[in-house]
Amino acid sequence: MIRKFEIIELDAVMKIWLETNSTAHDFIDKSYWQGNYERVKEMLPNATIFVYESNNIIQGFIGLMGSYIAGIFVNAASQSKGVGKLLLEYVKENNAELSLQVYKKNARAITFYLREDFVISNEKMDEDTGELELEMNWSK
Repeated sequence: MIRKFEIIELDAVMKIWLETNSTAHDFIDKSYWQGNYERVKEMLPNATIFVYESNNIIQGFIGLMGSYIAGIFVNAASQSKGVGKLLLEYVKENNAELSLQVYKKNARAITFYLREDFVISNEKMDEDTGELELEMNWSK
C-alpha cells in the first residue's frame, strides 16, 4: 500500500535512505552519506513523501520537491520486486511532468528510469561528490 509519510516514521525512512545510498552509490565514499545524514533528516519533512508499506513495514519511499523527484529508495530485501515502479507510477498519476538527477555511474537506476519513459536532458558535475550526474525528465 502506498500512503503519505508520517513524521513518526522518520527514523525508519532515514535508515532506508542511508542503506540504499551507500549500496547504490558504492563509487562514493560511505562517509559522504553518513556526513549528510542529519542534514537530510532535517530537510526530509519539508518534502512530499509517499511510502510503500507491506505488513506494517515501510519497504520504500519516494520524495518530491514540487515535480522534482529527490529520490526513490527501496530497502534491499524489496528491490527488483516492483516497489520502485509502484511508487513512481503513483506520483506520475498526479504530475504532468517530473524531473530528477541520477549519478551516471548508477547504471541500474538509469536503466530503470529509461524503462519508465524518462529521457536524459543534460549531464553535469555534482560539485559535492565530483561525480557526473544525468538530468532526466518525464512528461505525460
